[in-house]
Amino acid sequence: MRKKPLANPPDVTHSTEAVPTRALVLHPDTRAGDRSGRTPQHSLDECISLAHALPGLDVAGGDVVRLPNPHPGMLFGKGKVEELRARIEADEIELILIDGTVTPVQQRNLEKAWKVKLLDRTGLILEIFADRAATREGVLQVELAALTYQRTRLVRAWTHLERQRGGLGFVGGPGETQIEADRRAIDEQMTKLRRQLDKVVKTRELHRAARAKVPYPVVALVGYTNAGKSTLFNRLTGADVMARDMLFATLDPTMRSVDLPHDTKVILSDTVGFISDLPTQLVAAFRATLEEVLDADLIVHVRDISHPETEVQARDVEAILEALGVDDDITRLEMWNKADALTSDDMAAAENLAARRDDVYLGSALTGQGLDALLERIASEMTAALSEITLTLPFDAGKARAWLHEEGAVLEETQGEDGIYLSLRWTHRQATRFAAAFPEIAPEGTGTAETGTDPGAAPAASEPWHP
Repeated sequence: MRKKPLANPPDVTHSTEAVPTRALVLHPDTRAGDRSGRTPQHSLDECISLAHALPGLDVAGGDVVRLPNPHPGMLFGKGKVEELRARIEADEIELILIDGTVTPVQQRNLEKAWKVKLLDRTGLILEIFADRAATREGVLQVELAALTYQRTRLVRAWTHLERQRGGLGFVGGPGETQIEADRRAIDEQMTKLRRQLDKVVKTRELHRAARAKVPYPVVALVGYTNAGKSTLFNRLTGADVMARDMLFATLDPTMRSVDLPHDTKVILSDTVGFISDLPTQLVAAFRATLEEVLDADLIVHVRDISHPETEVQARDVEAILEALGVDDDITRLEMWNKADALTSDDMAAAENLAARRDDVYLGSALTGQGLDALLERIASEMTAALSEITLTLPFDAGKARAWLHEEGAVLEETQGEDGIYLSLRWTHRQATRFAAAFPEIAPEGTGTAETGTDPGAAPAASEPWHP
């Protein structure tokens, strides 16, 4: 099912019989350097991979374009614009993809000069998400993000935006411009989408509440896109989630139960992959989907250790987790994936670095290497996180009793002469939250680690990894 087209989309037809749209990828290099440490060539390669992830595109090539001083109206200088125009005509390019942010004015002027469609990085990612979203919630979130993006880009070469509607009443006046009318129409559509999304979110909350009654901890897989999360998820759960060597192969979250060593069972959650410069519209729109990560008892950060910029990717993931508001107290482990793609020298170096940290596991989701040790650690963390106690609540502690039932922490409940006896099984995070909400009736020592490992402790410092 084809989703609603985005603002000024390329003429891409997703039919296998259609002639693919020829695209050229350009990465503007400002020479000032990328503060993230990302090299221009690797950024270009990533954008080309993004273009390959969108069906119907024939990527003719890509170039890093030196850009000492970005032009406010055209992005590139006049000479470079003419040089690129000649290449566009010679190679019969139909779509230009800019690996960066392009202002509405720059986009309008470049499309006019080159006579082709143009998408910046945000527009390209939105197109991919629009093509991949499968669930009702995912479709609504992408449409909302697309309209938010489109609303800022009504400065076009479209002539109808310059028209004005007549005023009301006896005094004519200039009336409402078409651009104002279009913006108002977008605002109305966004309001409708938010209402629909609120209903879907409520349904998800009901599902989450139902899962909460099952006293199993939640383990969330996070990581940069194409790091191998879905491959790991499929191997551990036996599921058939789409797992391909492609950016954003998985968009909608999937949850399955997994049996771990020592008769430990957890709920494993696979989430959308992150990427550098993820559009703010998508971070906000997919917050409801990513709330599974916020509620997790343990996070496994899956990293592609064979990628030359794995450290940069890891920092991008941590930045997005921080933007989402993920609690620092959630225990985090790192799975250094794709070890099978390393050379013998790089493998030895990676093993030495991983051995110095107690939160890193080196292996491969494809071959199964190193997964047993990772599962043993997860089981150990979850066993330590789950504890069983008996709590006596006063008869008037109705809110505390309701809170425990909503969290699914109550195994058995009986009434005594001095109060209500509750047999509880809960995680460390649940105990800590209960102590914060009801300090006057919380058991002594609730929320403190019962083992030598502090679930909220920061991982040991590590040396940068450069394969």
